[in-house]
Amino acid sequence: MVLTGVFRFDVPVVPDGPEARQWLLDELSKPEYTAARPSLFDRLSQAFFEWLMRLFQPGDSVPLDWLPVAIVGLVVAGLVAALLIWGLPRVNRNSRPAAGLFGDDDRRTARELRSAAAAAASAGDFTLAVLEQFRALARGLAERTIVRVSPGTTAHDFAARASEMFPTASGDLARAAEIFDRVRYLGHDGNASDFDRLRRLDVRLQKESPASHELVDAWGTE
Repeated sequence: MVLTGVFRFDVPVVPDGPEARQWLLDELSKPEYTAARPSLFDRLSQAFFEWLMRLFQPGDSVPLDWLPVAIVGLVVAGLVAALLIWGLPRVNRNSRPAAGLFGDDDRRTARELRSAAAAAASAGDFTLAVLEQFRALARGLAERTIVRVSPGTTAHDFAARASEMFPTASGDLARAAEIFDRVRYLGHDGNASDFDRLRRLDVRLQKESPASHELVDAWGTE
């Protein structure tokens, strides 16, 4: 018996270069391959851990990768040391003076108030000199952000708060507040002794450091 029919069998097909590349791209575009592909985060994490492991590999010399770490460490150590020595930085050091100063609308700086006090004393007006010198004392501590003086602060409020920052000067501060109130509100005349006492106290506190780096508020009402 003679078989005259033609039988076809599936045989492997060898693609050419472009066709093989396309087959590979089609295969890799399937969802299962896409899900397994490393993300950008995975690549960055791997690079970081490889860098970290290189830092701890033994060698004859310090690797250059240590340089950024050493620089950052020195900067952080310097900042910590500065905070321990000088405390937190004070803000608004050059801000405009507050308007209120012991019942008066006064925006003069401590330097201006000291000059006014000295000028009044030179002219023999010790009543004005005493008032200006006490204001200069208060303004100076406010500018140094040691004691904040609000519009309603009284002389005794200020002296009490300043005494917390300068305990050794508490007696002189209380005496200065009494002098100011006596001249400002009781109508007494100032004298050269009173002015000199306030001036010397102002000079002393300018040279001393406060007991704390925390700003204190001197509240009160006239």
